[in-house]
Amino acid sequence: MSELKARVINDMKSAMKAKDKDALRAVRMILGAIKQKEVDDRIELDDTQVLAVIQKMVKQRKDSISQFKDAGRTDLVEVEEAELVIINNYMPAQLSEAEIATAVDKAIADTGASSMQDMGKLMGVLKGQLGG
Repeated sequence: MSELKARVINDMKSAMKAKDKDALRAVRMILGAIKQKEVDDRIELDDTQVLAVIQKMVKQRKDSISQFKDAGRTDLVEVEEAELVIINNYMPAQLSEAEIATAVDKAIADTGASSMQDMGKLMGVLKGQLGG
């Protein structure tokens, strides 16, 4: 079992004990999406795949929030935003622009990239280092 999935399960237990219905609902949705993906693909997901499921859920929540705002459904916007906050707890910290710039400069130095033709090689190195 992946560490991230185990963390979600432990958080579900904690939310049950604390009787936090909002957190429990969001964590159960995450766990349900993970299990659905495992059943569909007939595999046990690793941390990278679990993170992909969570990223998809974040994107869905953001899309829903914008649609609910357009429709004037503030009640549903609040529910989705609350879920988004909980789901974002499982996302890794985003790099700052300075950290990204440092990684790009280091990758350019490592690969010796000097023109646009070297962009593919540079992107491959960066994708490996930064995880996508």
